[in-house]
Amino acid sequence: MECVRNYINGKWVDARSGQTFQSINPANKEEVVGIVPKSGREDVVDAVKAAREAYEGWRMTPAPRRGEILFRVVELLMKKKEDLAKLETREMGKVLAEGRGDVQEAIDMGYYMAGEGRRLAGETVPSELPNKDMKSVRVPIGIFVLITPWNFPIAIPGWKIFPALVCGNTVVFKPSSDTPVCAAKFVEVFEEAGLPRGILNLVHGPGGETGEYLVSHPGVDSVSFTGSFDTGKRLEGLCCSIHKLIVTEMGGKNAIIVMDDADLDLAVEGAIWGGFGTTGQRCTAASRVVVHQKVYDVFVAKFKAAASRLRLGDGLQNDVDIGPVVNESQFSKILNYIEIGKKEGGKLLLGGKACLKGNCSKGYFIEPTIFGDVTPGMRIAQEEIFGPVVSLIRAEGLEDAIRIVNGTQFGLSSAIYTQDLNASAIAERDLETGIVYINSSTIGAEIQLPFGGVKQSGFGRKEAGGAGGGLDTYSRWKVVYRDFSGKLQKAQIDR
Repeated sequence: MECVRNYINGKWVDARSGQTFQSINPANKEEVVGIVPKSGREDVVDAVKAAREAYEGWRMTPAPRRGEILFRVVELLMKKKEDLAKLETREMGKVLAEGRGDVQEAIDMGYYMAGEGRRLAGETVPSELPNKDMKSVRVPIGIFVLITPWNFPIAIPGWKIFPALVCGNTVVFKPSSDTPVCAAKFVEVFEEAGLPRGILNLVHGPGGETGEYLVSHPGVDSVSFTGSFDTGKRLEGLCCSIHKLIVTEMGGKNAIIVMDDADLDLAVEGAIWGGFGTTGQRCTAASRVVVHQKVYDVFVAKFKAAASRLRLGDGLQNDVDIGPVVNESQFSKILNYIEIGKKEGGKLLLGGKACLKGNCSKGYFIEPTIFGDVTPGMRIAQEEIFGPVVSLIRAEGLEDAIRIVNGTQFGLSSAIYTQDLNASAIAERDLETGIVYINSSTIGAEIQLPFGGVKQSGFGRKEAGGAGGGLDTYSRWKVVYRDFSGKLQKAQIDR
């Protein structure tokens, strides 16, 4: 068991109140993974003050130097990858192979953003006037609050912290209360790499108290949030009311289209990975599969057979495919949605209940669950469940399938399985999601392109790399005009 602390101004400290809470292993409710400080307003004030005091020095540190420190962080992450992956499995439940992938994603993002320390490219363009030059440059925004979820406890903090720091911002990091030990171990790596004090600060505590006060603090310049739609929407309203920048990524109701010409075995494999990977606890999880009516029965038989072979248990065991859901609240929510699906008339094809036997007896385990003959308007086809529950929906053809996929409030990720090049092009054009996959599942985004959704899946700029990605989120543009003519020249007039 770990006794973790807040990290403020380069020091590991307890909450001023002395209050704590426990982080529990969801695969074994009897195991306490960590004792964690329950921070209050005084701790938030201390963290924001430290970030503000460190900002000027970090802003003035040359960007290549900032990148060099981040490269050292990444090298340490490589050495600690296995330990961090095992900790993820213990604290949030994902199987060990996925834990390794989570840490690797942070490593990939670290390498990418550390390299930006020698780019951070702007633009130089010619002036319409003589003896005058013009350019745009990236500059930091200031003090960033970063609020992260529990389902990717190393990767998503990496998505946010690396670009925020390389751009010259300082940070107050508020992780999920379900994965605080992972967050503390991640921050320890930055300390070990020699990041100066005050630049990265860590405050633990519940989102409704610690997180909301952090977001509204007048010393904070901008916020990046990944989490539930309800929380994100509330934070958006709070920030907009005080004219503060915020970026939110808030989940989805993602769908895979399976056309009548699809490679059905490949489509089944993608639907299994999309629907039940990370126990369905991904914002990009494929919780709907929209199947052409001509192949619906064959697909259902194959999909049900594949899902029935999935093995539940502690993710540290080699023979386990699916771990527990993260906590009791999520456990109850998912089981409630299963009951809703039954009452709505969905045909329960597989699962539908908790698994309380064998090595699952002490944790929050739910069987892989499949509903067939789901109609697009059912709640289980419209609302984000965030668990191992997949709804199968019939479609008459491509146009109908796209209509079904687009018919929700969310728009994060979608996929289509087809051998028809024209069909894939139409889907690519018409699917109303931020991410579209062709002959692949709805999960598996790579860090060198922007990540984020449309509609109620996200608000503001995007995360990750590429044009319009994290650098645009964590920096602002400054335009500079320099006139060395020695006289006043008037653009658009003196021509």
